[in-house]
Amino acid sequence: MRLKVGLLGGGSWGTTVASLVARNAPITLWARDPAQVEEINAHHTNEKYLPGAKLPETLKATASIAEAIEGVDVVIMGIPSQGFRAVLEQVEPHIRAWAPVISLTKGLEKDTNKRMTEIIEEVLPGHPVGVLTGPNLAREIMAGQAAASVIAMEDEIIVKELQKLFRSGLFRVYTNNDVIGCELGGVLKNIIAIAVGMGDGQGAGDNTRSALITRGLAEITRLGVAMGGQAQTFAGLAGIGDMIATCTSAQSRNRHVGIQLGKGREIDEIIDEMVMVAEGVKSAPTVIKLAELHGVEMPIAQDVYRTVTGQQSARQSFRGLLKVTSGAESEPG
Repeated sequence: MRLKVGLLGGGSWGTTVASLVARNAPITLWARDPAQVEEINAHHTNEKYLPGAKLPETLKATASIAEAIEGVDVVIMGIPSQGFRAVLEQVEPHIRAWAPVISLTKGLEKDTNKRMTEIIEEVLPGHPVGVLTGPNLAREIMAGQAAASVIAMEDEIIVKELQKLFRSGLFRVYTNNDVIGCELGGVLKNIIAIAVGMGDGQGAGDNTRSALITRGLAEITRLGVAMGGQAQTFAGLAGIGDMIATCTSAQSRNRHVGIQLGKGREIDEIIDEMVMVAEGVKSAPTVIKLAELHGVEMPIAQDVYRTVTGQQSARQSFRGLLKVTSGAESEPG
């Protein structure tokens, strides 16, 4: 018997994942905008988020959370971090008992500092939780280009079944039991991508970009391990793999924010003109709180935080990074 799936979130990545799953199982996508729902059902497109892409005709959309969730075997959450809890609370009356809930969101909740899987466990206790993450640029996957991802859950039996649900064509899916590490890798790399973009926006070269990515990886690994993740996770698809894609691609929202900051623009102006959410901007203050809580030094993340909160310019941040005293490579800085 094939699993029935409900996916909440009609953005670029949510729609892409729904399109992948539609090849393996019946799936209904929930989106807030009735016009977007009508477009998906009638024309099999989502031009706002995936211009030019053709969606599977088997992918159905609805503006009703109840219709998307009732009776499904798996729930997938593609909601930005700051609206994640509110939507999940609307799911609670309709979800079937013990149905797994998988997060696609690479962010942290601002007021509680919680990861999305922690919010799922709080709002929907008893439901198996997991995260799908990795170096996954939505437009490339919709264009049929090869890509790899990781699905992380603690239950090895369930994760292997869900691996089959997401795997499709040239989209390869690996399993992992390190939910904390995989989830944090997706969150923390966004901060480093903003830093890399800030350098790119000021004309920095490949050497600078390479140094920022490498030192940034060291920062996020230190915090990830301090929070309970496994060090080797950050050397895999959920860590360095995702970071390379996000720090180098022209499609990266977080890198785009950094580039614009590097050119001297104000953060509010940059965000206002963006269609999609750059989670790194939202997560930066929370990441710094977590770093302080766990006693982890994160100089690159600190400078990104000060820049996106208006405490200093991108130029000042970049100069600060260049002036950091260097010691042993295993040390912060």
